[in-house]
Amino acid sequence: MSTHTARLDYFRQSADLSKKYLDFSMAFRMDKTLAVLIDIRASQLNGCAFCLDMHVKQAKMHGERELRLHHVAIWRESTLFTPKERAALAWTELLTRIPAEGVSDAAYAEVSEHFSPEELSELTWRVAAINGWNRMNVAVRNVPGSADKMFGLDKAGLN
Repeated sequence: MSTHTARLDYFRQSADLSKKYLDFSMAFRMDKTLAVLIDIRASQLNGCAFCLDMHVKQAKMHGERELRLHHVAIWRESTLFTPKERAALAWTELLTRIPAEGVSDAAYAEVSEHFSPEELSELTWRVAAINGWNRMNVAVRNVPGSADKMFGLDKAGLN
């Protein structure tokens, strides 16, 4: 475990904003398996140890298979993900690392093959939400596992 401490407690310093953002993040209705795959992949790309730790534990608590968790980083080469999950992971990567040329019509058409307009809207909001959390936690260096008790993640059996 790291010996560093968080630089800033944004939940305490900006309690109202933090609560509203948390409420927003909890409002998603999408499948929990898909949601944690999105959260894990964005957190990997952003180097957010706090969020990656949290979402791997959530995935385990929701019954995700160990090998699939290891394969999120290599999802393009893996055969363990459904076409819909692959489309969501591609969309997550694209919106997390938006290229200079933006989002192409081809990329939009590809993800739209697997998601209804309502689902795609929620998917896009989900990617935006996790990217925001990643940026907050990377900025303040929140310690992985430090909120496990608060979020019930100590029950994941991973430590």
